[in-house]
This record gives sequence, C-alpha cells and structure tokens, in this order.
Amino acid sequence: MQTATDFTTITELAGDEVTRQQVASACHRYYWAAPYCKEKDVLEIACGSGFGLGYLAQQARSIRAGDINPASVARVNAYYGDRVPTQVIDAQALPFADSSLDVIIIFEALYYLGAPSAFVAECRRVLRPGGHVLVTNSNKDMPDFNPSPYSQTYHGVVELGRLFDPTTFFTNFFGYWTYETAPVWQRALVPVKKAVVAMNLMPKTMNGKKFLKRIVFGNLVPMPVEIAEGMIDYTPPAQIPAGVPDRRHRVVYCAAQRH
Repeated sequence: MQTATDFTTITELAGDEVTRQQVASACHRYYWAAPYCKEKDVLEIACGSGFGLGYLAQQARSIRAGDINPASVARVNAYYGDRVPTQVIDAQALPFADSSLDVIIIFEALYYLGAPSAFVAECRRVLRPGGHVLVTNSNKDMPDFNPSPYSQTYHGVVELGRLFDPTTFFTNFFGYWTYETAPVWQRALVPVKKAVVAMNLMPKTMNGKKFLKRIVFGNLVPMPVEIAEGMIDYTPPAQIPAGVPDRRHRVVYCAAQRH
C-alpha cells in the first residue's frame, strides 16, 4: 500500500497561479484523452483537484476518480458532488472487479508510484480486452529535464515500452510541446535551466516555482477549476516511434491498449 504523501504541495491545483502554457498543457492532455473515453467506463487515478473530470464526464458512459491523498479526494468531492464518484485509491491496488473498466488515466503521476509494475498488473486485471491505459509523463530524456520532488522513477518512451509488457499491451507514443514552437527567448533559456537543474538550484515548492515563473513569464493566470471545450486551439500530439528516446518533446503521451 502506498502512503498518502501530500502531493498538493507540489501539484498545480485549481485556482493556483500558473503560466498560460501550464493551462494549455492541462487542457491538451484531456482533449487527447476524450476520444478514447467516448461511451466508455473510465477511471482517472491520481486525479489531483480534478480539473479534467467534468470534461471527460461529458464523453464517457461512466467516470470515476481516485487519489491517494484524502485531501485531494475531499476537494474533488466538494466541487463535483455526485457528478463524479471519487474515493481514496492506491493505484497499485485498484478496488475494482476484473474486466470492469475500459479506460484508466494516469496523468503526470506514474513517476510517483513506488511499484509502477504493480499498477500495470492491476490495469491488466481491471481493463476489458481492448481497453486503454492513458499516460502522460514529463520527458526525462530532454536535456533540461527537472524531476519532481517525491518522484520515484521516470519512464521515457523506451521505459514505458518495457513497463507495458508487449505480450499484454500494444503501445502507441505521442509527443507534445517542442521547443521549436516556443518563443526565441524561451529557447534561449534552455541552457540556463539545464545549468540550474544540474546545480540543484531549482525551487522545490510551488511557492518557490511561482516566484521564479513570475520573473521569467510575467503575469500568471489561475488554473481553471474545470476545463471546457475550446479553451485552447487543440492540435493532436505528434506520433513518435517506440523503442528510442524522444529528445524533442517535453511531454510523452502513451496509449497502452490491452490485448
């Protein structure tokens, strides 16, 4: 059983001041997930404050959510009420019957699990044949990658391909947010960020990161309580090859389909 670390101290929550890119990233991953969830029975693990749950609820046949942190669950329950059943859930011991779900979502949280292979085994058990696990991970293979506090193991394209055993899952990989699309001044900061990360000077707390973001990005915006259609101009993530590290995209998306 995983212990209930208070991830709210390092996670962007609804209402927090964030960059416009953080809002775009949050919207993008749920827009990407929506077609997989259409008329399906869906579970989001490590749901945090749940800003994507209402959007997915409009697509899915049914949706549930869970988080290891009781404070996060209480926050989601207070906002969504009966719209989205939510409970404390250990991702490594899912409280659901065999072959009872079609889609399991874990966004920016796989790297916090102490036993990710146990989570994958639970997905294999709980998913119906043809069901999907949808994962997004910060890309550890980028030169300026900065691991999150409390993280355990990061999985890039290669590691995700190994984690989702090919005898049980078929994996497709996608990449989101390249430096080529960023403003010139942001690209110029890449070696600076790389040096700051290497010297272990990057702020660890949300308040520290917020202070740095104000300096670099200027005015921040509130993270929405619930995302909706049309909040960003959505372009699907680019498909990327399996089996080789991706060094272009800051976020790796994986759709692992159970045989």
